[in-house]
Amino acid sequence: MITRDTRIRIARPSRDLVAAERFSVEGLGLDVPWRTTGRVSGGHDLVMPGLPGGSWHFEPTHDPERPPEPTPTVDDLFVLHPGTAVDDALVDRFVAAGGTRAAAHNPYWDEYGATVADPDGYRLVLCSRSWSA
Repeated sequence: MITRDTRIRIARPSRDLVAAERFSVEGLGLDVPWRTTGRVSGGHDLVMPGLPGGSWHFEPTHDPERPPEPTPTVDDLFVLHPGTAVDDALVDRFVAAGGTRAAAHNPYWDEYGATVADPDGYRLVLCSRSWSA
């Protein structure tokens, strides 16, 4: 059964796991509790950046034999709601870690936050508005 404590893994293909890890660690401030680069035939390499003790993590993957090309759209978003104004220094940190500042497809995100594309083009939104379930 799915509950509010259910763990979430957001898996997506990556062209470059080193770049994906750098963005997650240096930009988002996540830790990497697990990675595999065994290059086992039929398997894939991955890193699992997340917050220590958190209930979610990213899982950038790379299949060295049949690498799928990441195909994010402008509306594939991972939205964080810190509930405070977006600090330009934080956005600069994302860019320094390999991200690219992006105009949002939906103007709501530009009005209430900032959008940064990761090295594979997936978009992260920092929204100044709070959100609660």
